[in-house]
Amino acid sequence: MSWIILIVSGVLEAVWATALGKSEGFTKLWPSVIFLVALAASMGGLAWAMRGIPIGTAYAVWVGIGAALTVGYAMITGEESFSLVRMLLILGLVGCVVGLKLVGDH
Repeated sequence: MSWIILIVSGVLEAVWATALGKSEGFTKLWPSVIFLVALAASMGGLAWAMRGIPIGTAYAVWVGIGAALTVGYAMITGEESFSLVRMLLILGLVGCVVGLKLVGDH
């Protein structure tokens, strides 16, 4: 269950990071509200997941999921440019996150 919570928390990290950018320095109400709600849920889930997953692994997976989804979303929406190199680097990041899950505590 810890891994499921961690993955959802990583997705919420991408939500709050994207909302933070769209809030334009907290001058827009709804992106600011989404940022605060997603931030609280993401941090809470990360904290909960760390009860069953080592901190280094949990944090790396959380950040990796959030970073990959945030940049992926930005490329899909055209806010950032798409390139094959960027896509390969994101896939490498995802591969590292999956690898951390596979090796566990060994």
